[in-house]
Amino acid sequence: MDLATLLQQRFVMPSVPRVMALLMSELGGSRQDLRRIDLLLGHDPALTTRLLQVANAPMFKLAGQIHSVAEALVLLRLGQVHSMVSQAVSQASFKSVPGLQLPKFWAYSQDTARVSRSLAGLLRLNQQAAYTCGLIHAVGELAMRLAMKEAVELDGMYAALDIRREWFEINTFGYGYTQVSAGLASLWHFPQVMVNAMQFAHAPFDNEVYEPLAGVLHLAIWRARAKQAGLNAKALVVSFPSSVAEVMGVDIDIVLQQDPIDWSKQMPGSNFMDFGV
Repeated sequence: MDLATLLQQRFVMPSVPRVMALLMSELGGSRQDLRRIDLLLGHDPALTTRLLQVANAPMFKLAGQIHSVAEALVLLRLGQVHSMVSQAVSQASFKSVPGLQLPKFWAYSQDTARVSRSLAGLLRLNQQAAYTCGLIHAVGELAMRLAMKEAVELDGMYAALDIRREWFEINTFGYGYTQVSAGLASLWHFPQVMVNAMQFAHAPFDNEVYEPLAGVLHLAIWRARAKQAGLNAKALVVSFPSSVAEVMGVDIDIVLQQDPIDWSKQMPGSNFMDFGV
């Protein structure tokens, strides 16, 4: 299936069950805590994608300008957010994605988002855009698996979260999961800086107009996938994208120091917020 055809397919992105439950409770209460709602939504790639899709719609006349959940919540009524979450809950029975362990996928996406934000802060780039890109950069993998059995068949060579997965997809199909994510983001009028970051995340210097966030995302993807794979010190050094890091002005030690801290767990009474299951 070519990329243009894939981008026209309809698919339902699964949401994190615990996030949906906590959001329904928060949004259904008599007093809503916007900060908690922001944090909860920011742990769910599907809900974040849907929220930004609506906020960047032409009706708000801010298409291509909304980078984050926090910015989207300024535009949207909480009633609209409640409706989105309710719809996600009603579709929960369709959450299976062939060949993908969703808890691992969600944990990986959250890790990538946090590392992206941390690196962006270090390099004085837009941290909100970086976090969102990290969180949603792999929704293209969901789209591919739901529409293409051939994508699932690649698991025999490289699993879904393998560091080498995207290059294998590109060599097989002519595109990879981050390019699918970028294509969807473009269709949904996401900011161009985010589209470019995902489009060129696999090879940040292929773009004629270099986008630093693509380099940030590239390094964050490596960091999060290396964590998922449990690579030892030697494997980390061998697999580290040193050419990208050098241009970005960082080294392997700096990237490895960007631990994916979940700041939501610093909130009082938030020790229940285990979103990966």
